[in-house]
Amino acid sequence: MYSVAIIDDEPLIVEGLSKTMAWDKWDCQVIGTACDGMEGMALVREKKPDIVITDINMPKMDGLKMIAGLKSEFPDMQLIILTGYREFEYARQAIGLGVSRFLLKPSRMNELEEAVETVTGRLDRLRYPVPVPMPEKEDVPAAKEAQEETSENSEENSEANSFIVKNALEYIRENSQEKLRLSDVADQVYVSQWHLSKLLNKHTGKTFSDLLNGARMDRSKELLKDPALRICDVAEQVGFQDLAHFSRVFKKLEGMSAGEYRNTHWGTEQQGG
Repeated sequence: MYSVAIIDDEPLIVEGLSKTMAWDKWDCQVIGTACDGMEGMALVREKKPDIVITDINMPKMDGLKMIAGLKSEFPDMQLIILTGYREFEYARQAIGLGVSRFLLKPSRMNELEEAVETVTGRLDRLRYPVPVPMPEKEDVPAAKEAQEETSENSEENSEANSFIVKNALEYIRENSQEKLRLSDVADQVYVSQWHLSKLLNKHTGKTFSDLLNGARMDRSKELLKDPALRICDVAEQVGFQDLAHFSRVFKKLEGMSAGEYRNTHWGTEQQGG
């Protein structure tokens, strides 16, 4: 039996989907509901449902980031979007990130049923794949379909992963001056910190600490252009509370001290902390 989670900030929709759909028809069971994105992500991580039906236009939630997070962390999970947000480009990006069905509110019952039929069919093929190595002649179309679907899932997962990394790096750059933790960035891209750490390392070859320090060094080099700023001021503005720590990181990454960098690049006298 396939498990279903429903996430929507409209209680009537949650109740209607939970009680009106003939879930037994598709061997499905609703295992939980949530009324906002954060509660929904907590539900998904706890229950790990096979199917998620969710709105993407809810308060305090970035729908595309949530979709990418879900597909990256749970690649086989089937996502049905049910929303009143009618922007075509948004729908195109959502589908590219791995959404199985994108339905506009109000949706007719037959549209919802077709969506559930489709995703349970996909789950059936994932759970009971057609043997591919030496298919019988009459089974070739089914085997080809299974191979194509596996390839499609892999492409969707790759696009979702790239989307997550892109947004994570952007968030790190924009907030590098803060006391930033890996968990803070993970919350912004809707994945666990352990999953984000793995993605960052795979896509960039660097740890979160390396990326954060790199962003801080980029910013510090810009600030060093201003001769009125002392080195300790620069260190504080880019997120270091300890000048010695800043100095060690700067020299490690740039091969010279911050003062030497200032003298070499901007022709001003080295200023101490």
